[in-house]
Amino acid sequence: MVLWAEVWPWVPAVLNVVLLLAGIFLILLILIQRGKGGGLAGAFGGSGGSSAFGSRAGDAFTRVTIMTAAVWILLIMILIRTTQPAPSSEPSVLLPDAPTKQPSAPPGPAAPGGEEGS
Repeated sequence: MVLWAEVWPWVPAVLNVVLLLAGIFLILLILIQRGKGGGLAGAFGGSGGSSAFGSRAGDAFTRVTIMTAAVWILLIMILIRTTQPAPSSEPSVLLPDAPTKQPSAPPGPAAPGGEEGS
């Protein structure tokens, strides 16, 4: 993909800072939300009659949290893509199409009358 062929050297550093800030913001968003009650028992059916995401699944904090998480994941994918080394034209050891050398025949027994150390 030509879009990611060359990246300015300052882009990964800026993306790291933005990713860090988005991660801290996401943590704070999760911490300020009110608990739904039930704790771990709610995951195993302890809270009777409520949906899998609770009764307040569509409030503003939940929507902002989902959007922030989506941006955070997108930033991670972009950062990985921009910091990967460029593919080389050399064949990889892991590729099955790479030609392999056939082992040479093992050496036979020494011929009689050969040199011996005396």
